[in-house]
Formats: sequence, structure tokens, C-alpha cells
Amino acid sequence: MLHYFITYKPFNTLSQFSSVENKQTLANFFSVPKDVYPVGRLDYDSEGLLILTNDKKLNHHLLNPLYAHKREYWVQVDGAITPQAIQQLCNGVEINVNGKMYKTKNAIAEIINEQIIVPERNPPIRFRKEIPASWIKIFLTEGKNRQVRKMTAKVGFPTLRLIRYSIEQLSLTNMQPGEIIQLSQKTIYKKLLL
Repeated sequence: MLHYFITYKPFNTLSQFSSVENKQTLANFFSVPKDVYPVGRLDYDSEGLLILTNDKKLNHHLLNPLYAHKREYWVQVDGAITPQAIQQLCNGVEINVNGKMYKTKNAIAEIINEQIIVPERNPPIRFRKEIPASWIKIFLTEGKNRQVRKMTAKVGFPTLRLIRYSIEQLSLTNMQPGEIIQLSQKTIYKKLLL
């Protein structure tokens, strides 16, 4: 039987169920059938949308770079990000991937000017009164290791907090860290535009 779940992976949690000494894993939060695994991963220090399934076809479709699924990240950066830095992110920047320089594909990046509501993070980011922390949205169709963090650092605004908000039309709307929602195959395929 095929199973489909979306989860809000909490901060400082590994994207796996097998235990690792002194680190939280998905097993600390979610109980799913034994053959269900995460599709791709989010770094230990990132949070947000993670799909869990035992559907190998869906797994292949989401992880194969040919299909270029749109992913939306909400990123809190150190400092008041500039329009020039946003433009650089949009045009692609050179980052180090496995010891080689790689130019990221064109992205969509924008400053979030309105107040956004995100869950409290535990522990919270370090607050410094004299240095602002801007929120931006970045839409990518690729997922190199620690790509968003490398991109924002490259343009001079290191990432403080990183939340994957959506993949195609699947999003975290109203979800809290550690929450899980089961979906039907029809719903998940439709929202992933398959």
C-alpha cells in the first residue's frame, strides 16, 4: 500500500529515521510505516516541508533534476539585504559544490516586506538590536548541498534561519514544527503537478 505524508521537519533534526547518537531524527516526531522514507532531505539546521512516502515513482520524479520542481524557501539573513544582492541571487551566483565552482541556475528572489508569521524556533536565532535580520523568499528548481546558505553567503548576507515553505503547490500553510499530515495519492500528485 502506498502512503503519502507531508511534515514540518523541525530545526536541528536529521532527515532520517535511523538513530544517531545525540541528534534528533524524524523518529523523534513521526511514526510512519517502516517502508516510508523522506524524499530528499533538509539539512539538520534547516526546517520545513519534507515529503515522506514509499512511492518509488514519486521519489524518482522529485529527485531527478530533469523535472526541475519549484521549491520556495523563506530565508532570514544577517543584515538589511540590498536590491543588488537580490539581483545577484536572481542571476545565479558561483558556489562551491563538492570542491568545484558551480554557477546556480537563475532563481526568483524577493525581499519579504510584509510581516510573516513563522513558528518560534528553539533555540531562537541570536538577536542583535543594532543589526537587522531581513526575510527573503527564494524560489529554486535545483537543490545542491546547502545551496541556499551558500548563495546568501556569497552575496554577503549569511543565512540565520532557513525554512522550506513549499514544493510546487504543496506548502506548510498553518503547519507547526513536528506536525504531519497524511494525503491521498491523487491530492499529492495534483499539488506536485504530476
